[in-house]
Amino acid sequence: MIYLRTLLLLMLALPAWAADQNAEIDRFLGETLGKPPAAEMLWIVGDLQPAVRAILEHDYPSARVYYWRGGTRTAWVLDEIGKEMPITVGISINNGAVERVKVLVYRESRGWEVKSQAFTAQFSGAKLAEGQKLDRHIDGISGATLSVRALSRLTRLALLLDRQVNRGDKP
Repeated sequence: MIYLRTLLLLMLALPAWAADQNAEIDRFLGETLGKPPAAEMLWIVGDLQPAVRAILEHDYPSARVYYWRGGTRTAWVLDEIGKEMPITVGISINNGAVERVKVLVYRESRGWEVKSQAFTAQFSGAKLAEGQKLDRHIDGISGATLSVRALSRLTRLALLLDRQVNRGDKP
């Protein structure tokens, strides 16, 4: 009986979590692009699929990714598992360099420090270097290693995807 009550409470909470996530995404897009244009879609197929797999060390959980474009700027909302739960991150890219990284929804019980602006500011100006690595070192956070890795992978992924949509480069 306790199990059923707990399950019912979790099911009732899901719409609230989704609403919070949507509000955070809308806020990020508004801060990044002003009034955001309609979302565009990029299919992760062909040569792009193994490149994405190489960055994430697994397939992206969806066959397509939505993004928003305003001039030379693109905004991406991507998810990656930290230790056990997905982390939803907003990443804006301008002229092939990271403009901003913002953790929109953090679901892990530990490692929340990656949400701090002091940490995410390290990504500002980063570009994709040879081997699909970032062109700079990102300092870790003790106790948040897996979350730091997740944000680094997502930032690399956003740079790769931005390159794909803006220049049509092959990965």
